[in-house]
Amino acid sequence: MTTTLAPSATTVAPAVPEPRRDPRWVRPAFLALLAASAVLFLWNLSASGFGNGFYAAATQSATQSWKAWLFGSLDSGNVLTVDKPPAFLWVSGLFARIFGFSSWTVLAPQALEGVAAVGLLYATVKRTSGPVAGLFAGAALALTPVATLMFRFNLPDALLVLLMVAAAYCTVRSLEKASPRWIALAGVAIGFAFLTKMGQALLVLPALGLVYLIAAPTGIGKRLLHLLGAAVAMVVSAGWFIVLVELWPADSRPYIGGSTNDSLWELAVGYNGLGRLFGQGGGGGGVMTGGGGNTGFGGASGIGRMFGASFGNEVSWLLPAALIGLVAGLWFTRRAPRTSRTRAALVLWGGWMVVTALVFSFMSGIIHPYYAVALAPGIVGTVAISGRELWRGRAHAPARIALAAMVAATGFWSFALLNRVPEWLPFVRWTIAVVTVVVATVIVLGVTQAKKVVLTGVLVAGLLGTVSYSVATAASSHNGSIPVSGPAGYVSGGMGGGMGGPGEESTGSALTELLKSTDTLWAAATVSSQSAASLELATGKAVIGIGGWSGSDPAPTLAEFQQYVADGKIGYYVPGGRMGGGGGSGEIATWVEANFTAVEVDGTTVYDLSE
Repeated sequence: MTTTLAPSATTVAPAVPEPRRDPRWVRPAFLALLAASAVLFLWNLSASGFGNGFYAAATQSATQSWKAWLFGSLDSGNVLTVDKPPAFLWVSGLFARIFGFSSWTVLAPQALEGVAAVGLLYATVKRTSGPVAGLFAGAALALTPVATLMFRFNLPDALLVLLMVAAAYCTVRSLEKASPRWIALAGVAIGFAFLTKMGQALLVLPALGLVYLIAAPTGIGKRLLHLLGAAVAMVVSAGWFIVLVELWPADSRPYIGGSTNDSLWELAVGYNGLGRLFGQGGGGGGVMTGGGGNTGFGGASGIGRMFGASFGNEVSWLLPAALIGLVAGLWFTRRAPRTSRTRAALVLWGGWMVVTALVFSFMSGIIHPYYAVALAPGIVGTVAISGRELWRGRAHAPARIALAAMVAATGFWSFALLNRVPEWLPFVRWTIAVVTVVVATVIVLGVTQAKKVVLTGVLVAGLLGTVSYSVATAASSHNGSIPVSGPAGYVSGGMGGGMGGPGEESTGSALTELLKSTDTLWAAATVSSQSAASLELATGKAVIGIGGWSGSDPAPTLAEFQQYVADGKIGYYVPGGRMGGGGGSGEIATWVEANFTAVEVDGTTVYDLSE
């Protein structure tokens, strides 16, 4: 493997040689990759309906109010925001404004972001390791089950992954000539990723910073100065919106859902920051923790979590190979020049993978299996680069053994993952097992004939399992707040969207028609944003979700609610809702019940607030 490294030993040599013209097959192959990814992510997309109703309702509100679009409000009357920053809703809100609000326009932005992420990952890996490695990385990302799932679903993670891959691309470009502009652009991408999903965006920072510090072809002083500039760019690109929220008069903007004091910064540090890591400091709604057999919340924390029942089938198909490839690659490049492209790429993608996997493994706060999509680019990038270098060095026995170990680990782990759903297509796992044994043996023995056949066997052993699971994921509908990948009828763990709210059960009912007939600012108020979201989607009207996601956010206050009623801005109060009853929501319920008369509408209790 060391024979593939650049011969120059100078510490300031350019990290990338003069560009060469790609073979004629590269561009058609890349376009085919994009087209196949688009089919995988867009095919029968509307079968999932509105996917996550909570965020779908916020997208609907963004089409009805520019203020709701700017702040990420759940309702177009702007009482509360969702419990995340609004960057991904900026994209979906604009998309739905242009093309009209529908199931397809809610879900399609994430699919297009997925195609862009695949293409950008290809371009990033190609710059350091060539088009074959780039094509493998792009295809492997698209065919990671959790990526297939999240690029077909309306959660912030699709945009998060795109922006993190964009940061990696900019970092690789910055290494070529120690460019302060490119490393600053990497900081900008991470800043906007922070406005997409806050602290999770920062998990790639150690890898991005370390690779520039190690491999940029300039002196240590300039490297540190460039990294400082990138940090400033990141803070500015994320901080402008935080400052905007803090300076905007609180009485003319929505309450920041999930925070304890109406602060986006507190939301970032508390509920979406330390609360996620340590299971405390969780904002208005508190923090639920993972543990035990609760696969929807990550299962028990520990070093094996990424391989366990919650995360294993989502993302770990290539993880054993990536770990082997990372160790082997770093060992074989230990004497390479400081600016070695191969080692820099391994540090970038391997560092991304290791840091993210460790944080996810040991988090004790809220974590869901679909978070693992942020781990996928690190895994597939590491496998693509290390696998390519080991294949090139296969004339040497140590490289062959490491490559065979990657193939064997992937094949047998894929068998184990498929064995978790033993009745689903059993021939797939047995095919993988047989091919794995044959191909790994051939590689170790150093058979040089039929190279294309061996490579085909490597792809079968490495990708057949994850491909099958991803295609099954795309063929299944998904909805709720915690979607999971896999074949329909063989996996469980997702949680429904309404989760006890009155809206979805009442779609098309007399209650829906009643709320549609209102002309008030808010058709109704109910407890928790989830219940309000289902009513909004059923009626197309604004509905106050009292107390936010969990029903315990201090918004609206009893005094504010009473003023809304006095001003004739709310049509009806619909009791119930998930996790309701705490804090201000309990006070409001008590006041409504004491001052208004309940009526039954198709079995649902409703209070007419216009009395």
